Amino acid sequence: MSTGKQQPAPQQNEIIRKTQKFGNEEIEVAYQRAARRPPMGAPAAARLAKGELPTYVVDGFGDWPPLNPRTYEISDGIICEQDVAVPMRDGIITYCDIYRPATHTNIPAIIAWSPYGKRPCADSLQTEWQTLGVPRGSHSNYTKFEGPDPEFWCHQGYAIANYDPRGVGNSGGDIRMFSSQDGRDGYDLVEWLAKQSWCNGRIGMAGNSALAMAQWHIAAEHPPHLACIAPWEGTVDIYREILNMGGFTESGFNQMLISGLVGNGLVEDYFRMAQDYPLMNAYWEDKIAALEKIEVPTYLTVGWCHFHLRGATNAFRKINAKKKWMRTHRDFEWPDSYARESLDDLKRFFDRYLKGIRNGWESTPPVRIAVMDAYDFDCSANRPENEWPLARTQYRKLYLDAASRALSARPVTNESKITYDAQTGKATFDIAVDDETELTGYMKLRLWVEAEGSDDLDLFVAVQKLDSAGKWLPLLVLGKRHPGVPGKLRVSLRELDKEQSTEFQPVYPFRNPQMLKPGEIVPVEIEIWPTSRMWHRGEQLRVEVSGHYEREDWFEPFAWQTRNKGQHVIHSGGKYDSHLLVPYVPPKYVAGDYVRR
Repeated sequence: MSTGKQQPAPQQNEIIRKTQKFGNEEIEVAYQRAARRPPMGAPAAARLAKGELPTYVVDGFGDWPPLNPRTYEISDGIICEQDVAVPMRDGIITYCDIYRPATHTNIPAIIAWSPYGKRPCADSLQTEWQTLGVPRGSHSNYTKFEGPDPEFWCHQGYAIANYDPRGVGNSGGDIRMFSSQDGRDGYDLVEWLAKQSWCNGRIGMAGNSALAMAQWHIAAEHPPHLACIAPWEGTVDIYREILNMGGFTESGFNQMLISGLVGNGLVEDYFRMAQDYPLMNAYWEDKIAALEKIEVPTYLTVGWCHFHLRGATNAFRKINAKKKWMRTHRDFEWPDSYARESLDDLKRFFDRYLKGIRNGWESTPPVRIAVMDAYDFDCSANRPENEWPLARTQYRKLYLDAASRALSARPVTNESKITYDAQTGKATFDIAVDDETELTGYMKLRLWVEAEGSDDLDLFVAVQKLDSAGKWLPLLVLGKRHPGVPGKLRVSLRELDKEQSTEFQPVYPFRNPQMLKPGEIVPVEIEIWPTSRMWHRGEQLRVEVSGHYEREDWFEPFAWQTRNKGQHVIHSGGKYDSHLLVPYVPPKYVAGDYVRR
């Protein structure tokens, strides 16, 4: 019953709950007030105050700028139609900035979709991402964060639609995070763009990270005029790949992401939802894209050293597109996206499927592999392959020996165990390779474990490379040392999904916790994300198991909510067949000599 008094507007971080239906389940979804303006650093604010930044950027001093529908020229021959209204099927009005050649018609459009705002923020203009691998001048000041550069693409005969999804900026409604709502709204946007007088009726999508994640949901809805997608570095399942990797929650990066989203309404607080609903349910399933429904030509990329890795590689395996390509690399996503070679490659893909130009794109290998070595060296880049995982993969087991802290190519006979502090300690197991050894694909770690002083264990795994003297040989990402190929698991959530799990990739339903009893020793299979790396003769492979995350001087604020206490115990040998399954890839032989292809 109304009291007749106006209720105060909710403040950011105040939780508002709305009951929503997901399939046959009704679930209370947590929201908070969206930010009224994007965060801005002091250097950018000072430059904006002095008039040193373009006036179209977010001002950063008050609320989000009001709507300002207008058309203006951004450079010679390129116009921007700013704040164009795009209606959704439920009556919500959203807004888009459309950049296109001023005098061209019959051109395709490329959508840049994300919750980060359709115009660049002043900080990205001030820094040009130089500390994050993107050199000054690599993109124009009209480039949406992680999106395609309008100046480049318009000069190639394309339109770029920088879009604010529902709830973002001045778009109506509330911000929904990485869900089937993106698919329905994206369908409406694609079909709206295809009807514009300047458009040839062919629509594509581009961008990395969040801009890639939306593409999975939208393509699964089959908009008739969506001709192709380019989801570069695209997570598919935020529960398993960003929020609850291994079953325990990441609290730093996800809260930062939610708190920075700007709009006039509410933003879905999926981090709070992980506190309210830590196990898999219909809410989380709604955020998993229906990959099997995707049929349009797809060009995706995979960075071996980023959290989009699992989703992107799984997507390539599961989408039903007959025309699909995957390129892997060892770089961070942003410098790869704006590199000259990457842009040239993407232009060939779009020219083929958005303009119908027969340019030989089909001769592009379905899979291109970057085989990494150490630091910033690769053994090969863009090695052509026909499939993923590689058909010639030979899965081999390396057995843990707790007594010697070593790995063995043969089963270990004697039983032993190793114990470490659950919060600060770790256990390592090493083996030297006796020949050139390439590991490309998925790994899996089977462990027999026990908890002392607790009824659960949160395990962090890293597979690393050492030199012959035992010195760590890390990979460098943006000049920082990467901790190694990752795996994580909360042992109480060790139950496997029998239908989805494979020999090399365990999949967990995350529905049925099984706590440990005192003295109970249980086997677990830990998913380790894919990689491609070479070990030279005499170098060592290391498996590191611990109860905490290790990474130095990295800009993304990763932190995990663990329940570790007491001691972790790893058992090996005899009936405790703890082992690492590795994807050994032999060379191909040509005319009696071998070359890696």
